Parts: sequence; structure tokens; C-alpha cells
Amino acid sequence: MTTPHSEDAARRSRGFLGLVEKAGNILPDPVMIFVWLILALMVLSTVGAHFGWSASIPYTGEEAPHWATLDNGVVTYTATSLFTAENIGRLLVDMPKTLTGFAPLGVVVVVMYGAAVAERSGLFSALIRSSLRNAPRAILTPCVIVTGMVSHHASDAAYVVFIPLAGLIYASVGRHPLVGIAAAFAAVSGGYAGNITPGQIDVLLFGFTQEAARIIDPDWTMNPVGNWWFILAIVCLFTPVAWFITDKVVEPRLGKWGGSPDTELQAELAKSEVTPAEKKGLKRAGLVALLVVAGFAALALWPGYTPLINEEATGPAQLQPFYAALIAGFFLLFITTAIAFGTSAGTIKSDNDVVKMMGEGIRSLAPYLVFAFFAAHFVAMFNWSRLGPITAINGAEILKAWNLPAPILLVSVLMFSSVLDLFIGSASAKWSALAPVVVPMFMLVGISPEMTTAAYRMGDSYTNIMTPLMSYFPLILAFTRRWDKSMGVGSLLALMLPYALSFMVAGIAMTAAWVALDLPLGPGAQVHYTPPGQ
Repeated sequence: MTTPHSEDAARRSRGFLGLVEKAGNILPDPVMIFVWLILALMVLSTVGAHFGWSASIPYTGEEAPHWATLDNGVVTYTATSLFTAENIGRLLVDMPKTLTGFAPLGVVVVVMYGAAVAERSGLFSALIRSSLRNAPRAILTPCVIVTGMVSHHASDAAYVVFIPLAGLIYASVGRHPLVGIAAAFAAVSGGYAGNITPGQIDVLLFGFTQEAARIIDPDWTMNPVGNWWFILAIVCLFTPVAWFITDKVVEPRLGKWGGSPDTELQAELAKSEVTPAEKKGLKRAGLVALLVVAGFAALALWPGYTPLINEEATGPAQLQPFYAALIAGFFLLFITTAIAFGTSAGTIKSDNDVVKMMGEGIRSLAPYLVFAFFAAHFVAMFNWSRLGPITAINGAEILKAWNLPAPILLVSVLMFSSVLDLFIGSASAKWSALAPVVVPMFMLVGISPEMTTAAYRMGDSYTNIMTPLMSYFPLILAFTRRWDKSMGVGSLLALMLPYALSFMVAGIAMTAAWVALDLPLGPGAQVHYTPPGQ
């Protein structure tokens, strides 16, 4: 007997998208991917040591970088087997140190302490609801799109609160609710690389970038706002593109909505209304946010007292302490505004509530902590084997021989990350594996770590709405079935494909143009990089 479930499964397995889904389902969990990568790395390091793999570059420093030898102004990296007594001992003895020394881990935990309180106090939810509910009908679509891209800071709330709310609001003004869901999903997930301000994802990805960049430059320190202008430009570019696709392609295809704003819909919409207590909390949170920003500005500008400025340095290097302090800044901004909001809205009644929310946030990080353990060891063992700099140096020599323009090189990273995104949903998992190779390789051909990270982020963005393997895809499908019971995986993919293709073309063009015009990526961050010794 054929059941509706089996018919849906059979329909999903057809065509190219069916092949993508099957291939993705074969892949193991990202944690196990890193287990296999570590095993493969151990074997490859032994092969490299046996055949004497090495790479050399000119170096002007007086002391050799870590894991290298210096002779007559030339640094040489030689492959070392991970099965040597030294490396096996290091693996077992330093296992706790390897994990705790993993740069992304510390920054993610610090930011999460504040973000967890902001999310669980209801601050993020109230911000999303207040920004969208009163949007004028004529500009409802761009309001949804911009709010969706900004809502990345709200983590899960962007998917759980914002996307279904967009469907409700479209229905309340007589427009097809699936149009609202599609526009919101495109903004939140397809526009994942864009935002008005840096946030948690910047800190997370630049943590991996820093680990990779130090293969070439041990003193390279991440700048959490190093992609600020780039991600802001994505919002400016993707908003009109998504607006056009929504109103001129998606909505006409869906046709006129047959429903009407009935009593049930109005009651459901009323549940999302911002209460007077929440409005009061948002005002207090806004004032506190201004105080935090003013405090950081004072620490950088107060005459005679500038702990966030390196007075001994010159040029952009003076601001390095300020950039590094932004991680603490995000934490303080999230937790102080959340407390101001929660005490007004009634969601925080005592300090115990704040501590409890911070603990719940760390519990939600449990899957990431497991992943970080294996990612940390993969990155560390990559360094111990010397295969990272060897691959980067030899790869850079090949790229120099090909003499490919920088825009083409970066578009190749963009496209590769977008293909991987069809099968592996985690942005951090992909970047932690790619960064140790592409970041140092591109540094040696004169492309900055910030630019390489920006290109990766662009490629990791628009394909999120093209794959049923995306972790929130089943949830979005459930939201659409609230309005149309016939919606299936193929229906949702067809709904989102125009956005994905448009974002892909716009993203590639923007990345190539950014490099060609040599535009700054953010405060203190440029497209090009001068390798050590050049």
C-alpha cells in the first residue's frame, strides 16, 4: 500500500535535486568528517615525511616562524609525520591545551554569554516583531528583507519568530503569505553574509581565519569588524534584488491569495504584538546601548586615558586593541541591553535569571563544543605536520605561474564554498577545514585574510536556500504548509531558486568588483596583503 509519506519521498528523490539530497544524506555528521580528515592527515603526513616534501620562502625576520627553519634569509617547512614520538606525545599530553587554545572557542563562548541572555529575555524577539509589524504595505517587502538580514544577530529567533511572522503580516494585508515567507527566508538564509553591523558570525569565522593566517604570519590578529563595509554592501545590493524577485517574479507566480484576514488570523497576529512592557524595555535597551557605545568611544578617545589605543604604534596598528576589545564589546552590549529589557518586560526578575539564561546558552553550545574539540585538533595537527604552509607555499607558486587576476581567484573560493554548502550546512565546519589552506595560500599571492574570508562568506550564503540539507529547511517547509498543504520539498526549492540564482550572480559580480576596485573591507582591513619578506 502506498502512503502519502512514501509518495512524498519518491517525488523528492527525482531529478537533480533528488541526487543532491541523496548525496548529502550519505555524508556523516560534521564531527565525523573531521575525524576522517584527521586520520587522512596522519597518513598523508607520513607519506610527505617519507618523500621529503618541503617548501621555502624568503624571510626577513631574525627568528624562524614556529615549525620552520631559517637559513640565510630563507624559511623552510619540511613535512613531519604525525606518527612520530614527539607528535603522538604532543597529541596526548597537550589535548586539553589544544582545545582551550583554539581561538574560535573562547570568542564564541564569550559572545554567547551575552547573546543567550538577549535571546532568552525576549529582546531579540521583541526587536524583530517591533521592526516588522508596522511596516507600510508599499515598502513591506524591503522592510522584511532588511530586517531578515539584520536578524542574524538573533540566531534561532530569526527562523523561529521572524519567518512565520512575515507570512502572517503578508496575509493580514491581503497578500499571499507564502510571498512573505519566501522573502524572509531569502533574507535570513540566502542573505546570511549581509548585515548592518558585525556580530557573532564575524567573530566565529575570523577566529578560524586567525588560526590559518598565523601559518604565514604568527603575529596576525583578527579584526572582528574586518568585513563590516563588505557585509553592509551586501545588504544594499541584495535588498533591491530580492525586492524585485519577490514582487515581480515570486508573487505573480503564486497568484492571488484566496484567503482573507479572518478572525483566527487576526488573533494569531495579535499574539505577536509588542506589549507596553516590551516597548518600555526596548526604550531602556536603546539607552543602555548608547551608553555602552559611548563608553567604548571614551576608552579610545579620552585624553590621557586610552586603554583601547596602542599609542606606541603608528597608522592602523594603533587601533588593534580596540578591534580586539570588540569581542568583549559584543558581550557587554548584549548582556546589558538584555538586562535593561528583561527587567522592564518582566522576563528578568533577579540576578538568578540572568545566570540561568547564560547557563542555558552554554548548554545550547554543546554540539559546537563537540565539534570544536575535533576542529581544534585538526587545525593543530595540520600545523604539526607542516603540510599547511607547504600546501600554501607550493599552491601560491602555482597560482603565480598561472598569473590569474585576484578577482578570479576569489570567485573560485566563492564558488567552491557554495558547492560545499549544498552538502554541509555548517558555515564554521566548512571554513575550519578550508581556511588552513586557502587563507595562507592567498596571503602569499597578496590577498588579505579578510578578503578571503569575505569571498567564502558570500559563497556560503546564497546556496542555503537551494538545499534541503539546510538544518532549518524542514522548519520552513512546515511554515509554508500552514498556508498551503500541497507544499513539498520541490515546491519550496522552486519558490526559492529565483532568489538563489539572483543572489549568486549579484554576489559574484560584487566580489569581483570589490577586488578590482580595491575597496576597503572594513576599518583597518584591505583587499591586498604584503607577505613577510616582500
